Amino acid sequence: MCADIVGRQAELQAAASFLDSLEARPAALLLEGEAGIGKTTLWLATAEQARRRGFCVLAAAPAAAEAQLSYTSLADLLSGIEGSVFEALPEPQRRAIDVVLLRGGTGGAPTDRRATGAALLSVVERLAVEVPVLLAIDDLQWVDRSSAGAIEFAVRRLSSRVGVLTTLRTEERGDPGPSLRLLDPHATHRLRVGPLSLGALHGVLRERTGRSFPRPMMVRIQQVSGGNPFYAVELARDIGLGGAADVTSPLPSTLAQLVQARIKGSANVQQVLLAAAALAEPTVELVQLAVRSDPAEVDRLLGEAEGAGLIWIDGHRVRFTHPLLRTGVYAVAPPSGRRAMHRRLAMIVADPEERARHLALAAVRADADTVAALDRAAVRARSRGAPAAAAELLDLAVGLGADAPERRIRSAQHHFDAGDPMRARAMLEKVVDALGPGQTRAEALLLLATVRLHDDSYREAAGYLEQALVEADGNPRLRAPILIELLFVLVNLGRIPDALRIVDDTVADAERLEDSDLLAKALASSVMIRFLSGHGLDEPTLQRALALENPDIPGPVMLRPTLISSLLLAWTGRLDEARDGLLALRRRCLERGEESDLMFTAFHTVIVECWRGDLADARSIAEDTLERAWQLGTDFPLAIALSAQANVAAYAGQPDQARQAALQALAIFERGSCLAVTVWPMVTLGFLDVSLADHAAAAATLGPLAEAATVMGYGEPTAAPFAPDTVEAFVGVGRLEEAAALVDRLEANGRRLDRAWALALGARCRSLLLAAQGDLDAALAAAELALAEHERLPMPFELARTQLVLGQIQRRRRQKRAAAEALRAAVRVFDELGTSLWAARARAELERVTTSPSGGAELTPSERRVAELAASGMTNRQVATAMFISPKTVEANLARVYHKLGIGSRAELGQRMAELNT
Repeated sequence: MCADIVGRQAELQAAASFLDSLEARPAALLLEGEAGIGKTTLWLATAEQARRRGFCVLAAAPAAAEAQLSYTSLADLLSGIEGSVFEALPEPQRRAIDVVLLRGGTGGAPTDRRATGAALLSVVERLAVEVPVLLAIDDLQWVDRSSAGAIEFAVRRLSSRVGVLTTLRTEERGDPGPSLRLLDPHATHRLRVGPLSLGALHGVLRERTGRSFPRPMMVRIQQVSGGNPFYAVELARDIGLGGAADVTSPLPSTLAQLVQARIKGSANVQQVLLAAAALAEPTVELVQLAVRSDPAEVDRLLGEAEGAGLIWIDGHRVRFTHPLLRTGVYAVAPPSGRRAMHRRLAMIVADPEERARHLALAAVRADADTVAALDRAAVRARSRGAPAAAAELLDLAVGLGADAPERRIRSAQHHFDAGDPMRARAMLEKVVDALGPGQTRAEALLLLATVRLHDDSYREAAGYLEQALVEADGNPRLRAPILIELLFVLVNLGRIPDALRIVDDTVADAERLEDSDLLAKALASSVMIRFLSGHGLDEPTLQRALALENPDIPGPVMLRPTLISSLLLAWTGRLDEARDGLLALRRRCLERGEESDLMFTAFHTVIVECWRGDLADARSIAEDTLERAWQLGTDFPLAIALSAQANVAAYAGQPDQARQAALQALAIFERGSCLAVTVWPMVTLGFLDVSLADHAAAAATLGPLAEAATVMGYGEPTAAPFAPDTVEAFVGVGRLEEAAALVDRLEANGRRLDRAWALALGARCRSLLLAAQGDLDAALAAAELALAEHERLPMPFELARTQLVLGQIQRRRRQKRAAAEALRAAVRVFDELGTSLWAARARAELERVTTSPSGGAELTPSERRVAELAASGMTNRQVATAMFISPKTVEANLARVYHKLGIGSRAELGQRMAELNT
C-alpha cells in the first residue's frame, strides 16, 4: 500500500522512523491536517506497515455520530483481542472490560472510570510482553469522552514497545479528543500533512478515476481544491459524471456543493444516506427500518449510492467511503428532515443511550418522554463507568428546557466524576446562587464542597459544609454524608475539638439510614477523631466499621475504614499489621486505577516502612510514587510524592536531596489550606536537622508544630510523632523548660494510654533532659527504662537512637565498657538500616570511648581556660575581654571543646568541667 501512495514519501519515512523508535521508548505520532488532506491514507499505511513488522495493532476509526456515545472507541480498540488476555486481569479491571464490551449487565455497583483506564493499560502491557503494540486511532476528535479518559490514563503510563498513532483535523473546534501526553514530553511527534503538489495530485487523480486530465484543468482543480486530494478526487469525479473537462467548467467549491452534486436527482437516495449518516453503527437492516421501505428497494437505493462512490457495503454494514461524505450528507439535509430522521431512528435503535440522543436531536422542546429517556440513559451510562456521557445526556435535557436544579446537580456530579472539576464548580455555583434555602441547596453545597476539596480549598469546603448542614433541616439522608465529609475537613484543618463535638451526631444520623457503607465511614471517622483527641482506640467500633465497609463502592480512600484502621494500627505500634493493610489498599488502588488515592496511601506506607527499618521497600515505593505523580501532572499528588521521597532521603542520610524535596513539597502545600499535609515536609525538615545536629534549625521548625498540636486538641501522643525530635532540639539549644513540658506531656499520655512508642521515646527524651541538667544517674535510669519499653516497640531505628543516648551517658559517667557496648549496638543497627548520618554520629561517639585519653588532657590550655570561664557563667564577650582575645576566637575554642567533650550545651559544659576538675 505504501508504494501506491503518491507524493507522501517524506511522511512515510517519518512514520517508519516512528515505528523504529518504539523498541526503545513509547512514542506518539499525531498526523495533523485539514479534512480530506490524506491523513487517513497515511494512517492506514502506517498501521499496515506495523502489522507487517509483527506489531499487534489495536485500531479505532470513530465517526461524528459515535462521539456522544460511551466507550464506542475503546470497544473498537479492544475488539479482536483474545479472551484469555482479559481473563488474566484483576477482577475490577475485568469487570470494567465486560461493561465496555457489553458482555454483562449493568447491575450492582457502578463501574469506576479509573478501573477502565487501568484495564486498558494492563491489556496493552500484557500484549507488549509478546510483540510491540500500536494504538491506532483515526479522527481523534471523534473519540467519545469516556473512551478518551481511558486512553489518556493509559497513554501517560505507557512503557517501551508501545506506540500511539492518530489523526486529527486541525480545523475542528470543540473537544479535540484524548490528550496524548506521554511521560516524556519529547516523545509526542506532530506531523503536518499538507497539500499535494500539482504532479502528485495528477497521479492521485489518474489512480482514483482512471483518467488523465489536461494541465489547464489540473491547474483549475488544484486551485479550487487547494491541493486537498479528497476535494480534488471529488471534483474530478463530478467532471466524470457529466461535467465538461475544460478550464471554464464551473466546479463545486464547498463540501455541501460536492455532496449535492453527487446525490442530486434522488430524494430516496438522500433519505437512505441520511439514515446511514445519523446512525452510530449503520446497517442495511436499520437503514431499511428508518426509511420504511421494502428490502429490494433499499438494496437498489444503496446500490445507487455505492455506484456513485459515496458508500460501500461491508457485509451488512454501511460504510461511507470518506468521513467527510458522511458529514456532508448530514449537513445538506434540512433541519426538519434531520429531526424527522432522528425521530424514526429513536424507535428502532436498541441502545438506550443512542435512543435517548436521537429523541433529543428530534425534539424542539422538553417533552416528558424525551426527558425521561435522557435521565434513564444517564443512569445507565454512569453505571457503565461513563460519567462524561451521563453528564452530556443530562445537559441535553437541560438544553431542551428541563432545567431543574436537581438535574444540574446530577450533571455537575457526573462532570466532576469524569475529571472536569472546573465545569462542575461553575455549574454548582450558579445553582447555589439561584436556589433559596432548603434541602436541594444543601445537596448542591455538599457537592460544591467536595469539588473544592479537589483543589485543596479546605477552608472554603468547611464553609460550604457548615452551610449545607444548616439547610439539611434535620434530614439524616443529607446530614450524614455532610457530617462525614465535615469531620474529614475539620481534622485536616486542625480543628480537632470542633470535629469531636459532632462525632455523636454523625454516627446517630448514619445509624438511621439503611446504608451500611455510609455507616462504616461514620463509625471509622468517629474512632479516628476520638483517638486523635486522646480517648484511646475503640477497637470494637473499628471492627464493626470494617465489617460494614463495601470495598466496591467508589469513594475517597481517606474516608475508608480500611485506611483508617491501617493508620491506627501503625500509631499503636502494630506496624506489621499496618503495613499489610496499607499494601492491600495499594493493590486495590492499582487495580482500580485510583492513582490520586494511591499517593495518599503510598505516603503512609513509606512512613511505616521507615519506622519498621525497611528503607529499601520505602525507597522503592517512594520512587514509584514520584513517577506516578509526574504521570498525573498535577501539583498536589506531586507534593505528596516529594514528601515521601524527602522522608526516605532524610533517613538514608541524603541531606541535600531530602531538603530539596521537602521544600518543594512545602511550597506546594502552603498554597492550599490543608494543615495536615503541610506538616509532613516540616516534620521531615526538623528530623533532618536533628540528624545533622543542627538543633537551632530543628527547634525553629518543630517548636511551633509542637505548640500547635496542643492548641489543636491532639491528646494522642502518636498524633504528634515529631515531639521526641522537638525535645532533642530544645535540649540542644538550652530551652530546657520547654523540653521538660513536652516530656511531661509525652510520658503522661503514654502512661494513660499505654503507648509503647510514647513511653520508650518519652523515657529517652527524659534521659536527654536529665543529662543536660547534670543529673547523670537519673539520666542513666531513664535511658535504661527506655530500652525496656523498646522491647514491645518494633522500631529498630528508634531503638538505636536510644542506645546512642545510653552510650553517651555511660561515657560521661566513665563507664567505658558499657558505653562501648551500647554504642557498638547502635552503630550495628544504623549500618544495617542504612541510616548513614546516625551511623556516623554513633561511630564518632564510639571512637571517643575507645581512643580518647582519660580526664581532660584532650583540651589545650587555651581551650581549657575558655571552657572554665564559660562554665562559670560568663558570656562569650566577657570571656574574650578576660583573655584578651576576640569573641570569634572564643566561639571557635568552644566549638572544639564541645566536640572533644561530646556535649552540646552550656549546661552540659558546666557539669563536664566540674567532673574534670575533681
